[in-house]
Amino acid sequence: MNEREDISSRDAVAYEDQILAAIAKENRHFENDRGLAEYIHDEALKEKVHSLYPTVEVVDGELWGVMTVGLKETLTGEETAALMDYVCGQNSDGYGEGFEQRPIKTPDGEIYVSFWDSENYSMKLEQEMKNSSPDAGYGGPVMGGM
Repeated sequence: MNEREDISSRDAVAYEDQILAAIAKENRHFENDRGLAEYIHDEALKEKVHSLYPTVEVVDGELWGVMTVGLKETLTGEETAALMDYVCGQNSDGYGEGFEQRPIKTPDGEIYVSFWDSENYSMKLEQEMKNSSPDAGYGGPVMGGM
């Protein structure tokens, strides 16, 4: 009988390539080029957010779940908060819930990746990530938590 063993976000870095491949495979199920943005219910927000795709990135030696956001227009503070709520919901109940149930094969066996942890979950905007890690080299607006 296999017992589940949690690994740290530092240990998860070793599996970044396999996790990225699994995310790419999962993202092929989107029916258009908008990713999770297609399912935003708030019409004004949906109009400004062109695309929203999950991925992972290494920041300061830890693997973080990231949402890459493609914007048509800058979001207000209220809209940013609404988008963060939406991302939180996708991580806990939507995309993330389905993704964490699919095994990812690695040289060390199967792993399951969760974008949500009810005890240690946090989400930061790209600016907050940059402030804590000035040399991270982000290419676009991102939010993460893992």
